Amino acid sequence: MLLLRAVLLLLALPNSGQDITNKEPGVLLSPPKEGCAGWMAGIPGHPGHNGTPGRDGRDGTPGEKGEKGDPGLIGPKGDTGETGVTGVEGPRGFPGIPGRKGEPGESAYVYRSAFSVGLETRVTVPNVPIRFTKIFYNEQSHYDSSTGKFSCNIPGLYYFSYHITVYMKDVKVSLFKKDKAVLFTHDQYQEKNVDQASGSVLLHLEMGDQVWLQVYGDGEKNGLYADNVNDCTFTGFLLYHDIQ
Repeated sequence: MLLLRAVLLLLALPNSGQDITNKEPGVLLSPPKEGCAGWMAGIPGHPGHNGTPGRDGRDGTPGEKGEKGDPGLIGPKGDTGETGVTGVEGPRGFPGIPGRKGEPGESAYVYRSAFSVGLETRVTVPNVPIRFTKIFYNEQSHYDSSTGKFSCNIPGLYYFSYHITVYMKDVKVSLFKKDKAVLFTHDQYQEKNVDQASGSVLLHLEMGDQVWLQVYGDGEKNGLYADNVNDCTFTGFLLYHDIQ
């Protein structure tokens, strides 16, 4: 048996001067010693143990930058932060361009009350309202020519005035408000002459108050005169109405 193995080994040996190797990769056989003609290889040994791990190698060069990824999902809204400190007021800006003209508004209601009347004939009856029947203005009809009285339809402050031509007799005229004389005018007639007398007053009137002129006395002081060139006039108008 040993002889057979020796023959097989000799057949497998390489030529003289060359390295002798085992057919198994990675296993080298030692060359025969000079002078040993009957040398035979021994039986292959058992595989050795794994060696200790080697040290980590150096870092490789950085790779190329990758493509931009898709945007991530929007996260939840964060809590409201604290209010910051008010900054310093900035410089004043330039004036802006004027805006367009607005639409016309509704006109406010205007309170009107006025009259102006004149005398057409001489007055002969004293202590009654003088009836001025020549109408210069009475658009609101607040003056009644049939009674000679002005009636207040709009409470407020009024202005009244009268101008009288005096002829042939003295004149005593009073302006009445609610059956009470509030203003008096007396003019003494100068013979062969024509005199003028006048008066004016501001009065506050309530709704329904009446104002008029009349001759007072015994009837001898009723020298009011009017013709085509001489007038006696009575005028009144609202200055401003009461605010409710």
